[in-house]
Amino acid sequence: MPILANLSFAPAQPTGWLSYSLNLLKELKNLDIDVLSPIEISGIKCHRSPSGMTTDFGMKGNLKRLLWTQLKLPSLYKQMKSTLLFSPIPEAPLFSSCPYVVTVHDLIPLRFPQWFSITQRLYCSYYIRAVIQQSKHVICNSMATAQDLNSFLGVSEEKITAIPLAYDIKNFLCLDLSTQNYFLYLGRHNPYKNPERLITAFAALPNYKDYELWLAGPTDARYTPSLIAQVAELGITNQVKFLDYIPYSELPKIINEAIALVFPSLWEGFGLPILEAMACGTPVITSNLSSLPEVAGDAAILIDPYNTGEITEAMQAIATDSGLRSHLSSQGITHSQQFSWEKTGKATVEVLSRYM
Repeated sequence: MPILANLSFAPAQPTGWLSYSLNLLKELKNLDIDVLSPIEISGIKCHRSPSGMTTDFGMKGNLKRLLWTQLKLPSLYKQMKSTLLFSPIPEAPLFSSCPYVVTVHDLIPLRFPQWFSITQRLYCSYYIRAVIQQSKHVICNSMATAQDLNSFLGVSEEKITAIPLAYDIKNFLCLDLSTQNYFLYLGRHNPYKNPERLITAFAALPNYKDYELWLAGPTDARYTPSLIAQVAELGITNQVKFLDYIPYSELPKIINEAIALVFPSLWEGFGLPILEAMACGTPVITSNLSSLPEVAGDAAILIDPYNTGEITEAMQAIATDSGLRSHLSSQGITHSQQFSWEKTGKATVEVLSRYM
C-alpha cells in the first residue's frame, strides 16, 4: 500500500522547498508512492490537488491550504488506501488517524521574530509545534536545524533525523567561463539574509569602483526599497545591480562568471546556494553560523556575518589573489561531490520505511 506525498503547497515558480521535493521524489521512485500536487511533475504520476492554495495566492492561498489539509486530506488519505503520509514541509492534518513524517527546513521565524509577522510566528509556534508533536518522525536538513527543533520546540533527539540536501549535478557544474567583475549574492532581501551588511562591506572595498555587486533574488516591497536607498546613500548605485528573480536555467552561467558568491546570512536551515556555487567552481564566502559551516566545510572562507570588516577583507582577498581563487574553486568542486540526491533519497527511504 502506498505512501502519500503531499505537495499541495507547490507554487508555479520554483522555490527551495519545491526543488527539495522534486529532487527527492525522483529518488523515492522505488517506493509505492502517490503524489498530490497542483502542478504537473515530469516523470511522476500526480493526483491533482486544488488550485489556489499556494504562496502564489498570498495569505488567502496559505489559509485555504491549511483548511484543506485539516478537512479534506484525511479523507483522500483513506480513499487512496495509504499507509503513511509524507510532507516535504511541516504541514499535516492534526488530530487525525493519518500517521505522517514531515520535513522541517528551519525555524528562522522563531529565532528572529522581530523580522516576521505575528501570523508567521504563530504558525511556527503553534501549528508547526502541534504537527511535529503528532508526527511519527521529523526529517531536517542539518544538525543546526535539529538543534533548533530541540531548543525551540523541545523535540527529542530520537525523533529527529538530519539528512543533508544536495544539488542538481546536471545544472550546476563548472562551465570553464571567464570570471567577470562582479560579486554575487543569491537570495531574498529579508534582513536575516544580511544584504544590508553585505552592501556596506562592498562599499568599503578599497577599489570598489573596479567591481560590481549583483543581488539576485526576488524583490520585496518590505525590504528592497531600503536597500536601494542605502546603495544611493553610499554612492555606489552604478556598482550594485538588483537582478530580481533569475530563471533556474540561467543561474549556472551567472554563478560561474562571478568572482565569488557572498552569502553572509545570519541563519540558514541549509544554505543551498553555497553548495551550488561550489559545484560550479565559484569561490564562496559565507557565515560561520548555523548550518553554513556544515555545508561549506573547509572549501569556503567563513566570516562573522555581523562583522562587515571581515566580509570586506574576504572579498578583497578573493578579488586580488588568483591563487586563493583557484584553491577555493578546486576545493569547492571536490567538496560538493560529497552531496547527492541519491544519498539524500536513500537516507529518506530508510526513515519512511520504519513507519510504512
